[in-house]
Amino acid sequence: MTQMAGTGLTTTASGNPDRPYDDVDLSTRAFWSTDMYEREKSFAVLRGRDTITWHPPFEDQLIEDPADHGFWAVTKYDDLVEATKRHDDFLSGPGILMENLPVEFVESAQSIIGMDPPRHTKLRRLVAAAFTPKQMRRIDEMIQRNARDAVTNLLEKAQANGGQADFVAECAELMPMNNINDMLGVPDGDRQRAMHEMKVATSWSDPEMAGDTKEEVLGNLFRAIAYCHELAGGLADERRGNPTADLISGLANAEVDGERLTAHEIGSFFVLLTVAGNDTTRQSTAHALQALADFPEQRAWLLEDLEGRMPSAVEELIRWATPIITFRRTASRDTELGGREVTRGDKLVMFYSSANRDERRIDRPHELDFSRSPNPHITFGGGGIHHCLGNQLARAQLRAILTELLTQAPEIRPTAAPELTPSNFFNIVKRQQCAPRP
Repeated sequence: MTQMAGTGLTTTASGNPDRPYDDVDLSTRAFWSTDMYEREKSFAVLRGRDTITWHPPFEDQLIEDPADHGFWAVTKYDDLVEATKRHDDFLSGPGILMENLPVEFVESAQSIIGMDPPRHTKLRRLVAAAFTPKQMRRIDEMIQRNARDAVTNLLEKAQANGGQADFVAECAELMPMNNINDMLGVPDGDRQRAMHEMKVATSWSDPEMAGDTKEEVLGNLFRAIAYCHELAGGLADERRGNPTADLISGLANAEVDGERLTAHEIGSFFVLLTVAGNDTTRQSTAHALQALADFPEQRAWLLEDLEGRMPSAVEELIRWATPIITFRRTASRDTELGGREVTRGDKLVMFYSSANRDERRIDRPHELDFSRSPNPHITFGGGGIHHCLGNQLARAQLRAILTELLTQAPEIRPTAAPELTPSNFFNIVKRQQCAPRP
């Protein structure tokens, strides 16, 4: 391995002297075991390269691919937006994760975010048909109720436990779990099991959740996905004959150009919505608790006009947390991005957490500013065909839970550092002890 003077780049066993690996580490589990502040130091260096950079494959993957020679890191805001909008050049179908996972797992879990046109176009239209104005009005009332219940539960658990409770388990994950399962029409009992299985499916790097060996992890991943497909399939069969006012009924009976979703497509979308609707809101809420403690002047400003200032605060917390850290694309042809030649089949990893702190597009990106306006964060994507379909749902959930939390327990504080789960996809807070103090 030879250092290229003055460039920060290194020639490597990639065998291509014109494409040396960058010397900034994005490919080891040690890097992804640090927190977002430590990782940002590396992203800042890469943004300073003023181009996309080439890195070794992620180490010690569940599925080793001899043909995997590395990935392009897209860390700048403008490059990420461009890559997102060029869906013909940079495909989602080959996979959206930084790591190689089994094809069967990818097919069963990604739904529309792991598809390209024309399949993506058809399925997105089918799914969007289930999000009617009537559904969204019903969802809003449900969100308010579940937010109140989650905060009440947190206060009760803390009171019974000497004034402290795990904020993640007793509040942050409870509200979106009930929201998403109410939306889908999943009965009580099944929803708790579905939530557990999805936590397993999204924590493949956490031995406590997924297992210690690769064989154990892969087995647990497949069992988790299989359970959710079976649950969704059974519910869809029921709703086709007896539809109710829930999303599973909408998905099971929706038609576009005379076509309906298959059982596999419903199961895959069920997994996607369960993961995206639960995990992203859970992480944003958990990171918000720590942010409110770390920036007391912002908390005070927000509390002066909770209702009026909450919308802009939510946008800033979504940027700050960036609950989805990365998405991958694969080049469909030889092309160019950020002044670099990209070869057909190359992987590109888009680092949203870096782009949301790009000084070129975000003023004072390392400051939490609830009054930030405009706030051009790209937490929900940089535009294009894969812009998050559930972005308004995510905003509504975070707005409701924070409003309820700061109304019922305005002095809530974390009492320990957050326990994080190493991940190069989700920005996961696993546990967070807090003192709600109503």
